[in-house]
Amino acid sequence: MIRHRHALVPVLLAITLAACGSASGAAGAGGAEVTELRYQGSVGAVTFPELAEHLGYLAPVKLKWIGNTISGPQDIQAAATGQTDFGGAFNGAIVKLAAAGAPIKAVVGYYGSDKDSFIGYYVPDGSPIKGPRDLIGKKIGVNTLGAHLEAVLKEYLKRGGLTPQEIDKVELVVVPPVSTEQALRQGQIDVAALSGILRDKALERGGIHPLFTDIDLFGPFTAGSVVLTEPFIKRNPGTTRKFVEAFAKAVRWTQDHSREEVVAEYRKIIAARGRNEDASAIGFWKSSGVAQKGGVIEARDFQTWADWLEREGEIEPGQVKVADLFTNAYNPYATGSAS
Repeated sequence: MIRHRHALVPVLLAITLAACGSASGAAGAGGAEVTELRYQGSVGAVTFPELAEHLGYLAPVKLKWIGNTISGPQDIQAAATGQTDFGGAFNGAIVKLAAAGAPIKAVVGYYGSDKDSFIGYYVPDGSPIKGPRDLIGKKIGVNTLGAHLEAVLKEYLKRGGLTPQEIDKVELVVVPPVSTEQALRQGQIDVAALSGILRDKALERGGIHPLFTDIDLFGPFTAGSVVLTEPFIKRNPGTTRKFVEAFAKAVRWTQDHSREEVVAEYRKIIAARGRNEDASAIGFWKSSGVAQKGGVIEARDFQTWADWLEREGEIEPGQVKVADLFTNAYNPYATGSAS
């Protein structure tokens, strides 16, 4: 069932965020305190920090890859508990983690939905599922619970007139993104939430069509942000500024360059990092979907999901103040210091 299955694992405030504040406090070259940032990547894909490092924007700060993740909620929890130095997730997941007491701050937008990059909910051709009410009793494959895919699905069901009791009868099934298409074609799930490269490859093979998309409901929007912990920011202001500036410039680089140029650089990055991964899917990249120049965050990027979580009873009214969730102070495209 959908309801009550996706609460984020509470961040124990007793956990010492020593790993997030490991800087000595003395600024090094380029005004950066910590000069190595631990992070999680994504198989067969390139993150904006990786692109920033490749383009020379991040120096003298360097990245240290510690593994991959397929879950935004897991990624930001790793940052909140000091396993990594930054992480990114759906903005609704950030709201929930902040409500749980995690001292996190969103600093730059990193993914979203537009006409080229969006999340669609796909059914096989010939499926009897035609609308929201047809999803009662059906299985929907998503990459994780409590994040973008669930929020959009619930909004679709709510707008379709389903009651909370009826929504309870729609089942979310967690499926690794690389396996979601196969699960749909084999009948293990009734609907597959697909995006980006995996969606385009599935459509190229044919036999499926969209039931609805997130931009059908919300239009173009920035959906997710990268977070740092407040202790990290306080102890490492120079590193924070360098990281966010580099990240924002990488976002802007993809916004200013052609798809072919972006794909070419992404192929170089994947080849150079030597992780024994298939890079063929990167050729389907179209856009990041980030709505604002350089990943500048707007209040509405969080308010939409804070309101949704309040309606769902996941957070108390007024429990989270949206203005406290994010800052654009380190983003040069918000301050006018970048063109």
